[in-house]
Amino acid sequence: MELIHTLYQPEGQGPHPTILTLHGRGANALDLLGLAPHICDGRFFVICPQGPLETPIGSEATGYAWYPMSLGGPPDIAAILESRQKLYRFLDECMTRYPIDATKLLVLGFSQGGVMAYSLALAQPDRFAALVALSTWLPRELVPHLSLGATRQPLPTLVQHGTQDSTIEIDRARSSVETLRQARVSLTYREYEMGHEIRARSLSDLSAWLEEKVLSPKISAK
Repeated sequence: MELIHTLYQPEGQGPHPTILTLHGRGANALDLLGLAPHICDGRFFVICPQGPLETPIGSEATGYAWYPMSLGGPPDIAAILESRQKLYRFLDECMTRYPIDATKLLVLGFSQGGVMAYSLALAQPDRFAALVALSTWLPRELVPHLSLGATRQPLPTLVQHGTQDSTIEIDRARSSVETLRQARVSLTYREYEMGHEIRARSLSDLSAWLEEKVLSPKISAK
């Protein structure tokens, strides 16, 4: 397959409700895998692909990214869209290889992975049952490449952000939320007293939200 990835598979043959989980800049395919047993008691099949771009971490280590750093300028939209196409192809391969319930497939992204999650889900909203964006933002330059308002049914979207986040400031998340609200996205927004991270409270709220929006409803085939 095109992208290196790790997997968490719950008990049973499936098909399983599934989360495509996208890590932040400098991490790798293992970074978010440890969340899988704690999300809804491990009932989701979790797929964690690795970003295609190597990126230095400090002077000796190497991590991975979905697009290059912009150093304060606008994000590299061409690189985001290129990685988006790789993820769509990767997801197509996953659908044929793994026991995925296509009616309960969602995408979750943290930080830079959250930008990619916005890009994937809001460009093809009818493909996903939900979108989760953690400690991230929606670049305004990306909005013209999305299909906001074009979905046949509302896409449940959860945004969580820390008020003490010094990597992606809270104002950027709030601005993104306003963009989503203006586009009439079905949105739940939560703030927490934390930094650029995932904590027990936010993880618990995430599980409760997924239980309500994805696991409990009967979602019709798309």
